[in-house]
Amino acid sequence: MAAMVSLQTAAERDAQHAEGIEKKDPLAGLTVLSPESHIPGQKGIQVTLKALKRIRNAMAKENVSPDMGGLRVGITGGGCSGLSYNIRFDSQARERDRVYCFSQSPLGEENAPPIRIFVDPKSFIYLHGMVLDFEETIMRQGFNFINPNSTKSCGCGSSFSS
Repeated sequence: MAAMVSLQTAAERDAQHAEGIEKKDPLAGLTVLSPESHIPGQKGIQVTLKALKRIRNAMAKENVSPDMGGLRVGITGGGCSGLSYNIRFDSQARERDRVYCFSQSPLGEENAPPIRIFVDPKSFIYLHGMVLDFEETIMRQGFNFINPNSTKSCGCGSSFSS
């Protein structure tokens, strides 16, 4: 699954605010969902309603069962700014993964198993507090990583540094 990434770093947001430049909140107008066992104030991974729907549809298309499998979100070294996002389906969680379960009830599926997102411990350092969104426009479509931990992103938007 190809991923489109667009970032607004915390440093860019702070700099714009200090200069009096108001930039649109990247979460404005989005329905952001927390995992089922989310503790308020705890930084984890969140998804938007659009992203959850897209993940569910892609899992069905790829024959990935929500009972065992899920979407693996991670970080790898490389890219213009040093780190790149990667996403793929995985058949099961690994031993040390953090597993985030998102109810399908906002999608009208009351009795369906939750959609799971797996994050390895190394990637979690860079991804905690992130919101995964999905954008679909005439010009482009793909997942957006709204990550407060990134301090610099590249021009292509697919890599970052923290």
